[in-house]
Amino acid sequence: MAMLQARDVSLKVAGRTLCADLTVGFEAGQNWVILGANGSGKTTLLHAFAGLRPVDQGSIGLDGTDIRGVPHRQRARRLGLLFQDFESAFPATVLETVLTGRYPRLPRWQWESAEDYRAAEAALETVGLTGLAQRSLATLSGGERRRVDIAALLAQDAPICLLDEPTNHLDLRHQVQILERLAERARRPGHFNIFVLHDINLAARFGTHGILLFDKGECLHGPLSGMLQRPNLERLYQCRLREIRADGTRWFLPD
Repeated sequence: MAMLQARDVSLKVAGRTLCADLTVGFEAGQNWVILGANGSGKTTLLHAFAGLRPVDQGSIGLDGTDIRGVPHRQRARRLGLLFQDFESAFPATVLETVLTGRYPRLPRWQWESAEDYRAAEAALETVGLTGLAQRSLATLSGGERRRVDIAALLAQDAPICLLDEPTNHLDLRHQVQILERLAERARRPGHFNIFVLHDINLAARFGTHGILLFDKGECLHGPLSGMLQRPNLERLYQCRLREIRADGTRWFLPD
């Protein structure tokens, strides 16, 4: 049984169909990537997978149960979501922010334990922010803040991670490093990721499976190796692309 499954899912926004009759299962060890043009519904679909947005038709199942019937606390122990952007309304340090990822695992009315602090510190080390634990969020660059958000997700330690544009604000080095760490995490028993990405080449490098969102609700899903073909991608992004092959790798660039 798939850990997370969409059954005959259709999504609409303002009368426009984003995807229609999508049936797909997500299993351990996979790194899924959702690709599509701006406004194609990538974030909406990701939020539907997380149970934050009701589907217009069909259902989302988590461990064989309709996700709408899974209590929020239990859901957060199984599934974590990285939002595209997140702003904190309260002053906080880096470590305090990462510790929020541990909340679903805390007994009610209890403070964080030594184990929670170890998990937060390990997450900060993973994203390369160990030395900034006591810094205020307000003093960070956009890329540093993005890595704090990813560290909070890692500290949550949910086996299913849904990540909306995790490379936002990251420089080239950190884009690759962060995606490498996340892809490695999916190799742990019972873990997988679903990414929303804009970069085709990062998707090809780190993804195993994908969902392509076309116009009028049409979508294509399956192993990425068979879907990342120039005709598909030109139709997806509605622009001409140049395919370059080097050292056994394909690269796609705007023509």
